[in-house]
Amino acid sequence: MMRGPAWVFSTHFRVYLLFSPIRIEGMEDKPPSRKVEESGSSKRSQRQQERQGKLPRRHKEVKRSLRRPDCPEHLSGGSVHWLPEQPESEASVSVEDTAESCPKRWDRCRRGHFLHGPYPATHFGPKACVLPNPTSVMHIQDPASQRLTWSKPPLNVLIIRKIRDETLLEPFKELCRFLVEEKHLMVYVEKKVVDDGSLMTDDSFSAIRNQLCTFREGYDDISDRIDLIICLGGDGTLLYASSLFQGSVPPVMAFHLGSLGFLTPFKFESFKTEVDKVFEGNAAIILRSRLRVKVVKGMFQRNEQLFSTQGNGIAPHNHINNEAGKITLQLQVLNEVVVDRGPSSYLSNVDLYLDGRLITSVLGDGVIVSTPTGSTAYAAAAGASMIHPNVPAIMVTPICPHSLSFRPIVVPAGVELMITLSPDARNTAWVSFDGRKRQEIQHGDSIKITTSCFPVPSICCHDLVYDWFDSLAQCLHWNIRKKQTRLTDASDSSETEN
Repeated sequence: MMRGPAWVFSTHFRVYLLFSPIRIEGMEDKPPSRKVEESGSSKRSQRQQERQGKLPRRHKEVKRSLRRPDCPEHLSGGSVHWLPEQPESEASVSVEDTAESCPKRWDRCRRGHFLHGPYPATHFGPKACVLPNPTSVMHIQDPASQRLTWSKPPLNVLIIRKIRDETLLEPFKELCRFLVEEKHLMVYVEKKVVDDGSLMTDDSFSAIRNQLCTFREGYDDISDRIDLIICLGGDGTLLYASSLFQGSVPPVMAFHLGSLGFLTPFKFESFKTEVDKVFEGNAAIILRSRLRVKVVKGMFQRNEQLFSTQGNGIAPHNHINNEAGKITLQLQVLNEVVVDRGPSSYLSNVDLYLDGRLITSVLGDGVIVSTPTGSTAYAAAAGASMIHPNVPAIMVTPICPHSLSFRPIVVPAGVELMITLSPDARNTAWVSFDGRKRQEIQHGDSIKITTSCFPVPSICCHDLVYDWFDSLAQCLHWNIRKKQTRLTDASDSSETEN
């Protein structure tokens, strides 16, 4: 899987093939032979006696620590390193016996070393199962095994620096010197960063400044040139880097030099060591999903009867004017899409569709549609739960809803959401994308949102689980309180209970 011009990431996959039952002609109508029935009944009676304790358990003396885990290979999660095989007499416990005697061990084995849950069973009870599909192949990647590797040595590095912050001048110059003089790389920076007055008057940096490649946002396309992105600043630098790449995004290494820094796990004090590790490869990465957003103007006709929904809750298709509909904006959004009432004093009144079906109408200050990465941003301030970035989902969070029962919801990542102005709306709405490109939404306009296939590969400092919880604790002070003092002796406990 390619991300950017010169890098790939290695990962372990579990592949599940769903095959339909094979029917052999001329055999499905034949009754089973007596020998098969007798052998089956004898095996069942033997197992029943073992469970009742009448017969000794078979192979009870097997040393569990010297055998491979008691589960079939297709149920083991992640990459499993098997120990050498034991003799047949010691390691001949059948899968059926293991399933009966050690269900907890099976579940523990299936979940080990795999961040996603185990693949669900497809048989339910004695007679029900999922309809087989012989053509379906499902790949479930293990997020814990996502490692960065380079197909070619990286040559071009983009540095995103927080502007209007004088404290970042020295870190920026140190990083540029290191990449240009020691690593001999081509460094790209934004033109307004190089034109900073403090850099222009620094004669000691003039030689490095003349070797920097500059670009202007909206004018120069550098999406196919960059091998690595390095951000100096806060979370806004990572959001800005995401906006520059509307397709495949190169790996992003973010240094914490801003105010909050929830998305920036690296410390700049050891930047040379950390950058060398990334260039060597095998760094842990987390794929932060983005939203693919389309703004369509004039898609719906302004007609009260046409806007009325059918009895089943599906909006009729005859109110859609395909010829008039025009896509005016397409974006990849990392954090959230925010629809609000803007400067109007009236409540925002927008309709929310999911895969073409009207779900609800939002009356309040607005609604937030966010990624798991954005769940710790505006959505968290609006009362939503915080979701780990590797969870495939889309969050829908109302902003100050005029309803006591409107709670934030999480929907599958594969659905398509559509937001339109309700025909009863008294005012227009406004929409912004990661806090940028704010524009007005009028009657007849629509916003279509789904999960993008181009995530942002963010390089982890430690690993994708530790980094996230460390940011929760350090940046948001999640669940921080004074610790409860322990009781001095048992008598205090008894008095408290009485």
